[in-house]
Amino acid sequence: MSQGPTQTQPQHVARHHSLRRRLLLGILLPVALFIGFNTWSLYRQTLASLNTAYDRTLLASAKSISEQLDVKGFDDAAQLRAIVPYSALEAFEADNQSQMFYRVSTLSGEMVSGFEDLPVWRGSIPDKPPYAALVDFYDDQFRDRDVRVAVLLQPVASSQGRAMAVIQVAETLEVRETLALQILWNTLLRQALLIAVIAFTVVLVVQRATRPVRQLSQQLQARREGDLSPIAAPTAPRELQPLVDATNEVMQRLRHLLRHQKRFVRDASHQLRTPLAVLKTQVQSALRGDVEPHQALHEISDTVDRATQLANQMLALAKVEQLRQQSAPPATRFDDILRAVALEISPLIAQRDLDFGIHTEPALVQSHEWMLRELSRNLLHNAVRHAPPGSELTVDLRSDGRHVALTISDHGPGIDDELAARLFQPFSAGDVRTGSGLGLAICREIVQALEGSITLTNRIAGHRVAGLDAVVRLPLPSAAADGPPEAQAAQSRP
Repeated sequence: MSQGPTQTQPQHVARHHSLRRRLLLGILLPVALFIGFNTWSLYRQTLASLNTAYDRTLLASAKSISEQLDVKGFDDAAQLRAIVPYSALEAFEADNQSQMFYRVSTLSGEMVSGFEDLPVWRGSIPDKPPYAALVDFYDDQFRDRDVRVAVLLQPVASSQGRAMAVIQVAETLEVRETLALQILWNTLLRQALLIAVIAFTVVLVVQRATRPVRQLSQQLQARREGDLSPIAAPTAPRELQPLVDATNEVMQRLRHLLRHQKRFVRDASHQLRTPLAVLKTQVQSALRGDVEPHQALHEISDTVDRATQLANQMLALAKVEQLRQQSAPPATRFDDILRAVALEISPLIAQRDLDFGIHTEPALVQSHEWMLRELSRNLLHNAVRHAPPGSELTVDLRSDGRHVALTISDHGPGIDDELAARLFQPFSAGDVRTGSGLGLAICREIVQALEGSITLTNRIAGHRVAGLDAVVRLPLPSAAADGPPEAQAAQSRP
């Protein structure tokens, strides 16, 4: 039967957009849209100004024609006369491309002079004309050509009469269109040049701004595998420095984890080799019949128990480091955990017939429950193991509002100065402190993870060692440290 693949490949790979692309699009696109709108607006305004100028020329030509009018008679009986040679309009023609036409008529549309086929004006004067005179402008067609027409309603008076004349002057649009295209191309050329300058400047600035990011990426890619040394970026901009600092911090944690892992593997392989070798020797001796079966099994059981204890303590030491890397732990009642651990080891206390006393005050410690339990268990086991039978053993937990202090006092032989210097190092207990030598090392790692302190001090009475005091000081949570221990206890209870 065939077996399918053990791993599935993602069908779609996430696309990572370039920072430079985002910056360029984010800057150039709005600028280009604004310049495009500005170009269109500028062209429209220029074209409107151009039409206004040419409309003034048409109006001037109409007024020039009005000066050539005469009238005889009044009102309905008035007769208009106009002698306007076409040469009178030549002065208003822009060039040979354009042509001007005119028509003079009465209000009723009766032809007086000019081009008879020019359509009669049928419009009305605007309510708010741009000129003081009675003037109207409109677009039309004349002889299959687009024209612009100016209409002037001009009163005509003389000694012989009075009447109202309608003067129409039309001009073809060749010159206007040519000039409008020229203005458009000139505007587009200037705006295109502006866009090119802005684009070049933006690209140059973005390239220079993102250069530290590229250099940092190249520096990381060029590193050898396993190189976790800090990143050197002295020229990095201020905005990039937090990223560099965060990366260096992550690398520092990785270096610490790797060192801890290597040390754990080294110590585990070294420490487990001895009990395994002893166990193998005991088994071989039992197989040869060198010792009685019952005694051999008893020795093998003791060896297995020591190896198991060693393995459990090494796992506990590794778990401390694991919990250290996690997020902020919750506030935990240290006094409740301490009393629970004391109750667990009460059979050992009774076995050694110790005069045991415990005093606790409510205290909240920001720690995982496992850490406080392991700390209490190791310290109490150590004190019980080395306290003489029938002696006194006291446990005291107090809080001063800022710190919680745990003091475990026994009446054992204490420790010498040479051992005290290396007591908290793993596997350093030796023959002075029976066991694996990891208990106090675990305690130190836990206390350091909780940002506290631990000390072992000989208690002197009459120039001799009267016992050993193990003192642990742990900081209280900031919120809980602001109030009395009773308030801390009340907050911790559901």
